[in-house]
Amino acid sequence: MPAVRAFWAALILLLLPVSSFADDLIRVLLIQDAHQLEVSSAGGLTVRLPNGETRAFAEAVVARPLPGGLTVNGEQVAGESVVIRSRNGDLTVRNGGNGTGEQKPLVVTGSLKMLARGGTLLLVNEVDLEEYIKGVVPAEMSPSWHPEALKAQAVVARTYALYQRTLNAAREYDLAATVQDQVYQGRQGIDQRVQQAVESTRGLAVAYQNAPIYAAFSSTAAGPTEDAVNVWSKDLPYLKGVDCPFDVNAPRYQWRAALKVQDLENTFRRQGVDVGAIASLTPFAYSKAGRVTKLRILHSRGELILRGEDFRRLIGYSVIPSTQFDVETMGWEIVLSGRGAGHAVGLCQWGAKEMAEHGYSYATILAYYFPGTELKRTASLSRVLP
Repeated sequence: MPAVRAFWAALILLLLPVSSFADDLIRVLLIQDAHQLEVSSAGGLTVRLPNGETRAFAEAVVARPLPGGLTVNGEQVAGESVVIRSRNGDLTVRNGGNGTGEQKPLVVTGSLKMLARGGTLLLVNEVDLEEYIKGVVPAEMSPSWHPEALKAQAVVARTYALYQRTLNAAREYDLAATVQDQVYQGRQGIDQRVQQAVESTRGLAVAYQNAPIYAAFSSTAAGPTEDAVNVWSKDLPYLKGVDCPFDVNAPRYQWRAALKVQDLENTFRRQGVDVGAIASLTPFAYSKAGRVTKLRILHSRGELILRGEDFRRLIGYSVIPSTQFDVETMGWEIVLSGRGAGHAVGLCQWGAKEMAEHGYSYATILAYYFPGTELKRTASLSRVLP
């Protein structure tokens, strides 16, 4: 009889609808390539070792990597990872060894998993999804902005996280706490306005064909938003360009950048791009929204063709705010004049701000920037990606 019951139990599980987002945890890569990490909590800590043993610590835990493992407070651990939890309260993380000096402490909730990888440490925060969103919103948008804009940002951040969690289920983390994905600063910056924006949209995501979308967002479109296919070669029906006349008051609606040719050459070479003395830099292919998709660089050893987004990545996203630019002058110094900030795919944050101030709801803002989508409860969504 036990075998029969097991058969029917397995069959029922197979027949259940795929809703899988009942799991409300997200795994966030906080730090990588660290040589020393310190974790503390006012209420003390517990550390679970790879063999399942749990130890209690009243003071801070300091971890360092070893070949094939790590030490905790000077004692070698038999394995490559430990899980740290607070006995009561938040966790404070200090990165004291990543080659750039000690950084500002990061305060988070949930648990922390330390992994030894390649002679350094990697730190992953497993945290409640809604608490994670509260740590993203003030890092990506000013909490002083209109509540409807903050709500739009909260829903977009939640949707992006769910999409990445589905995509990276086999990886050690779902997404990074940096601009690589979306900036997450733990408990920093969370105020009443942020709390309200997240709580009032709790459990809502932007969906297409009953799955969370790739919810891209950037600062300032300064013109039509961009088709995702032109930026990431992702031809997604809900990431098509729309008119965006709402962000003219954004601080980087217009910008100029001056690049010394010698510095440009050195930057390319440091990143493995083989160039000689640069003679000219010319945009020669544009998207229908007017952004540079291809750039031609003539140099003493030949010709280099770069994608516009690759040019931004190599030179620095803060130096070249967008691919919507012209070459103003070319000599010992190259001067670019441009508009907008970011990749301009999906939600325009400054556009959302202006729309909210003109009385549009967060739901209307999201429907505008992600055409063909709908707001849905996360518990009803499928893990199948569109």
